[in-house]
Amino acid sequence: MDPNTPADIQDVCSGNQGRDVTSFVSVCPSGLWGVQQTLMRKTRQDQHTYSVNNASSLSVAGSSDDFPKMGSLCKVRVSLKEDPEGLSSESDVPAEPSQEEPIPYPRSNSSALQVPLGDWTTLRLGEGQCDVTEACIERMRAQETCEILLSPVGDVPGASSIQPPAEDQERSTVSVELHSFTPGKDTWEMSTGEKLDWVRFHKERGGARFRSGEDLWGAADSYSRALKLLITLYALGRKKVDAEDCECPQTPPDVDPPLLLSASEYMTLKAELHSNLSLCQLKLGQPEKARANAAKATKLEPGGPKAWYRLGQACQQVNELGEARQAFRRLLELQPESPAALKALKELASREKETNTQLAQRLSKMFS
Repeated sequence: MDPNTPADIQDVCSGNQGRDVTSFVSVCPSGLWGVQQTLMRKTRQDQHTYSVNNASSLSVAGSSDDFPKMGSLCKVRVSLKEDPEGLSSESDVPAEPSQEEPIPYPRSNSSALQVPLGDWTTLRLGEGQCDVTEACIERMRAQETCEILLSPVGDVPGASSIQPPAEDQERSTVSVELHSFTPGKDTWEMSTGEKLDWVRFHKERGGARFRSGEDLWGAADSYSRALKLLITLYALGRKKVDAEDCECPQTPPDVDPPLLLSASEYMTLKAELHSNLSLCQLKLGQPEKARANAAKATKLEPGGPKAWYRLGQACQQVNELGEARQAFRRLLELQPESPAALKALKELASREKETNTQLAQRLSKMFS
């Protein structure tokens, strides 16, 4: 779930009868969707029985591996509740997930679910292939099932300011089954290199989704995921140590290599992510958020022309014309004779002149 959306998870109820109900907002190519998840919890005894009989795929309940973590390969099945072929059967037992890469599945604007329906498939938790499904299975244990009610975000309280998906996309009830999963890691368990790999993965995926022209929400989600991980590397990115300067001739296997990110590299990478996220938000009609992210990018990397241009565009859209003019003038300092900056400043001057004329007319009527 993308931090640039109203995605706060709320526990609606949690009883002692093995049923937990949670609601949240999730992102898909067509926009934001409200999700109400009803999780059918297995008892500890049931989970222990399954774990003992399937010791190779999951550790015993109560350990730190009860739930999937980032990088876990999860064998899941997502089915429409009305689909009889999607119902569980004793004979329909999938193969255990292996370390093989998940089979790519094309994302589509026609559905909130970006996985094949009714079939067992493998997802890597943390990749963001299907935000709805990932948000569900990260709270599930092996052999558990949940039922989710999907509705356009316009039906979700507090999210009415965001443009809802297409009108023909109605509410639907879906079941999600988690058969088994491989071990993963929480972010605090990851090495610096592992976190950077995830950051770069999401940055590249965000670029690919944006270039497709049909998955702006997915692109914004990818950039947001990258930023959330990059923030945890701030302290490690303040100082770069060259390998030859390290006093230890050999780095122990459980210690991070010392030359992964310098302060300037960290700032540049973070600025690029904020700037790219700002561009997505401009195209999604979220100028206030675009303005905030573009401003962060200009502070992190004052010499980045793209961020200044996007800041100017966002300020124009929220009618902060003075701030927009400053942004475009800064762009001109960085790129003299920039056609985009010159055109934007000309449009600003014309807009300000029109605003002043209208104001003068209103004042004259008041005092006439």
